Amino acid sequence: MHTTTREALRVSGVLVALATVTSGCSQDTHTGTGDKSPTEHTSPSASQRGLGDILVGGKAVTGSQPTNLPKAPYQRTYTNGPLYAQITGYRSMAYGRSGLEALYDDSLSAGAPGDVATTIEPAVQKAAFDALGDQQGAAVALDAESGKLLALVSTPSYDPAQFSGRGGKDSQAWKSATGDSRSPMLNRALKQADAPGATFSVVVAAAALDQGLYTTVDDATVSPLTYVLPLSTTRVTGASSQCENASIRLALRRSCANVFTKMAAELGQDRLRAAAQKFGFDDDTLKVPLTVAESSYPGDSTTAPEAALTGMGAGDVRATPLEMARVAAAVANGGQLVSPQLVDRVTKADGTTQRPETADGGSAGQAMSRGTADALRAALGTDGQTGWVPSGDGDLAASWFIGSARSSDGRRVAVAVRVEDLPSTAGAEESVGGRAAAEAAEKILASLS
Repeated sequence: MHTTTREALRVSGVLVALATVTSGCSQDTHTGTGDKSPTEHTSPSASQRGLGDILVGGKAVTGSQPTNLPKAPYQRTYTNGPLYAQITGYRSMAYGRSGLEALYDDSLSAGAPGDVATTIEPAVQKAAFDALGDQQGAAVALDAESGKLLALVSTPSYDPAQFSGRGGKDSQAWKSATGDSRSPMLNRALKQADAPGATFSVVVAAAALDQGLYTTVDDATVSPLTYVLPLSTTRVTGASSQCENASIRLALRRSCANVFTKMAAELGQDRLRAAAQKFGFDDDTLKVPLTVAESSYPGDSTTAPEAALTGMGAGDVRATPLEMARVAAAVANGGQLVSPQLVDRVTKADGTTQRPETADGGSAGQAMSRGTADALRAALGTDGQTGWVPSGDGDLAASWFIGSARSSDGRRVAVAVRVEDLPSTAGAEESVGGRAAAEAAEKILASLS
């Protein structure tokens, strides 16, 4: 396994960024009614509506129309369905519900409908959706201090309006969406955990600094250009001659796999696992309030060479795009880990408003010391970084990017992007893989200015 880097991509604003290309593809779809939470309904005219609505930027992205059917008097309609499908989910007369439609069914059903107001910002959501385009991948943007999700995108997407009824066309649309080999109904941002590649080196660097292995990000790491994994003959070679004995600052910017595999071996599996857990790994209870696939660090049965490989985000370490956005947010926010939130408030038919437990967001603990976070933010600076890990074992190759920037109103916003199904032939990383996620992230961050 080897890593190849290219010149860093400059992004406007104060950017803390790290990107890589890695492999893996998993399935974790969410269907059915799901958990039920407090509900909402806002306007005096709500009693005249059929179904409650899901709001984005204060405006409804859902609607309803009468069916004249006693048992199902209203059919759901959607505005810009594919843009918000991974947030709203679907409400179908024939196929049930998913997403927020399922989670807040009591509030959104006809009778006493309410409104569910999300934290999503339309401009950021559209920028992320357009940036991914026809690519297969996911993008997350969240406020690094409050944890509010500003964008949550998974592509390819689907249009829930196409099968909200129960006719022949609805049946055909359902079969097309569920039978598509590209899995448009999979929420890759929340439900797909894969090897994070070099983005995980931020966690490794944070652990090394907090544990005192290195005093500053500019200390030489005493890393041979070609590092032999412990108890193994497997060799990991740095991307360039600059990776030999590189400092943490330089190793992050040049994606030096030799440095971070050696660093992981020096830390040891127990200390590195403990550090990863402070960032939110191995937490199987996280909800936003939609359920999230667990991001995980390998257990005790992992061998010494396998544990070393986790230093470069390989081996059995797995992360969702949401989790890696939390890592970027911790670097941007003085080391504090945020609790991500998708729903801001729920208003009932009687006008009373409730906030779900996850709506408070904010800190979920200290992932690293403030000094370490500030040092890493300074080390990464205003440039991004890319790397290439080819696909293997039948998995898809993928490009990752994590970073943060100041928005025009002064907020720190963290971003994570993953683009998959990239060619892994020689030189492909320069033309496709190496830039895919970073270019998408640049467009998302540009929407903040």
